[in-house]
Amino acid sequence: MFTKIMVPVDLAHAEKLERGLKAAGDIGKLFGASVVYVGVTSSAPGALGHNPEEYRQKLEAFAKAQQSEHGLTTDIHVVVAHDPAVDINQALARAVDELGCDLVVMATHVPNLADHFMHSHGGQLATHTKASVLLVRG
Repeated sequence: MFTKIMVPVDLAHAEKLERGLKAAGDIGKLFGASVVYVGVTSSAPGALGHNPEEYRQKLEAFAKAQQSEHGLTTDIHVVVAHDPAVDINQALARAVDELGCDLVVMATHVPNLADHFMHSHGGQLATHTKASVLLVRG
């Protein structure tokens, strides 16, 4: 049913992604799908790397750990954005199309008042891509 699963990853909050990562791993194993971990970063130095290459290395290590833990075929895709906080929705939507993903599995927060003014990243992907989107809370 699914052949390529995209999992957006915020390495700064990796501890909050556990349920989403497990869901992606279980679905990947069930359907024999590959999983690609996508990270959006800036070219400016930050807490997760001094440059995009350093960020790429951290995302690659993360993907290898997931591959080992879940027994999956994994890959990574790094998107360098001018302002990741502003560009993330468009960057992730482009990545879905560029990578040919047919499912996006992503962690989400409990809805709150701010969601009435700004749409969720998952909602944006469901609206602007052809992929199915599974949002996993907690």
